[in-house]
Amino acid sequence: MHLSKKDIPNCITSVRIAGAAVLFFVEPFSLFFYIIYTACGVTDVFDGFAARKLKAVSEFGSLLDSIADLVFYAAMLVYVIPYLWKRVPKGIWIVVGAIIVLRVISYLTAWVKYHRFASLHTYGNKITGAFVFAIPYLILFMDNTLVCALGCVIGILFTLEELVIHIKSPDYDPKRKTILCFLRDSKGQ
Repeated sequence: MHLSKKDIPNCITSVRIAGAAVLFFVEPFSLFFYIIYTACGVTDVFDGFAARKLKAVSEFGSLLDSIADLVFYAAMLVYVIPYLWKRVPKGIWIVVGAIIVLRVISYLTAWVKYHRFASLHTYGNKITGAFVFAIPYLILFMDNTLVCALGCVIGILFTLEELVIHIKSPDYDPKRKTILCFLRDSKGQ
């Protein structure tokens, strides 16, 4: 099998999926955990960069990236959440549950409206993802409740942003990067 330059971004994303799967089998918060965890984060940044640089952006690549994110977040749920469960107030978990419900509503809204799964790669979702990724590092030297509260604020804001984009958009446009696009669109009309 011959791989072309256009396959490189999807290969990088596949490495992230494999790395996230490996996280299920390593000691949480061990050196090996942080090495694999960091590699997952690096590949998350570079797959999109490579796709843009190599002009290999594709709908399949975007879907694969979303799948990689879900596997990675599942590993976070297995390792990081149980650690934090005992260390932060239960009110934080109510907000986390609300964020998950809002995410599901956003996905269902997109499914009903566009007849497809649609997880937008907005700037806000990238900020949320970066913050969520940073949590295992931040909890090493910051107050766990503060870290989680900040994550909740960021998560709610940008989950609501994606939901509003789905509600207001007449059709699916994966290039919408922010809710501010509606301001620009309305000024251009």
